[in-house]
Amino acid sequence: MSEIHAILGWVAVVINGVVGFWGVLMYRRERLPSVFYWAVGLAILSLLFQVLLGVTLMSSQGLDPGNQHVFYGVIIAVTLSFVYIYRAQFRKRPALYYGLLLLFTMGLGIRGIMTFGVDF
Repeated sequence: MSEIHAILGWVAVVINGVVGFWGVLMYRRERLPSVFYWAVGLAILSLLFQVLLGVTLMSSQGLDPGNQHVFYGVIIAVTLSFVYIYRAQFRKRPALYYGLLLLFTMGLGIRGIMTFGVDF
């Protein structure tokens, strides 16, 4: 199950990067295609699945991924919870805001992957 977490971690990073870059490129458009919102949902769900899978691995198998790896997972979860809180503001410029969000979470995901097994 930890191999699935490792592989899907890179998949989530790539999805977030591609959709984030797409959003930044489309931010001046008046009307966004509905497939963009589906892609944003897929990117966010991929991150949430990774966080939940990591928590499951830690609790059921007793794995110790290191403090920094856990820190970045928590920061991803907190970031997404703030996005939910401020979702009304995201309606002003959805492509730009979601694009920047997904690029930010892509960076957090890369840092989480790179710091596996590292403590503070």
